[in-house]
Amino acid sequence: MSMDIKIPKGADIKLKGVADRVYAHVSNSKFYAIKPTDFHLITPKMVVNIGDQVEVGEVLFYDKNCEKIKFTAPVSGLVTDIVRGDKRKILEVIIEADKEFRYKQFEKRDLPSLTRQTIIDDLLISGLWPLIRQRPFSIIANPNNHPKSIFISAFDSSPLAPDNDFIFHGETNLFQLGLDIVTQLCDGTTHLNVDGNSNSSKVFSNAKGVQINKIYGPHPSGNVGVQIHHIDPINKGDVIWYLSPQDLITIARFFRDGKYDSSKIIALTGS
Repeated sequence: MSMDIKIPKGADIKLKGVADRVYAHVSNSKFYAIKPTDFHLITPKMVVNIGDQVEVGEVLFYDKNCEKIKFTAPVSGLVTDIVRGDKRKILEVIIEADKEFRYKQFEKRDLPSLTRQTIIDDLLISGLWPLIRQRPFSIIANPNNHPKSIFISAFDSSPLAPDNDFIFHGETNLFQLGLDIVTQLCDGTTHLNVDGNSNSSKVFSNAKGVQINKIYGPHPSGNVGVQIHHIDPINKGDVIWYLSPQDLITIARFFRDGKYDSSKIIALTGS
């Protein structure tokens, strides 16, 4: 049953420099860095070496504490450096990108016959599993856990945040495909939370198979942790998974096309 949540405390910080509602195409960067330090509590174990050629979706390293959790290349090209810090801690894996990306082809699935375990296995082998985070602690989800619910916040209330209604224009089918896949990972409820202060895009308001909740109030109303606290609080021993709407699109593209496409739309903002 859908819920209306009103958050009275907080503040909408008005800053200059909101992004215009137009698309700008920029050329690809020459170098890309993948940083294990962006992921809490993982210990990376390298699979590639300096000088190796990699395809998009090829494994770069995995988590030593859970070898099933792999991290794959977002671009194809040459591994030019593995930057290490104190005690040889891996800080960055740097790839010099090809002008035309080469994609590792994964097995295409019959979407109606997907099972929970097949989805988990495919997300793990493709390197997409780290997109799914776990509360408490905001760590990469443990694939052996069964979450009591899954949360997706369809809006961001932070200052100069991108406008998801604009970003997801025309992506109704792909977003719904992502929901159809992710909802199978949870026996409980998948919550899609929308901004109650505005009329959300039909991409979100017409979504099927999820509980759509309206969140009212100032920032941090778009924060998924705040939403969890008001809708389905975490008790001792509970686990909740969450992911962003654009990560949902990445997962949908993977199952539709059989390849890892990590491209995203970002907002260039500020005064």
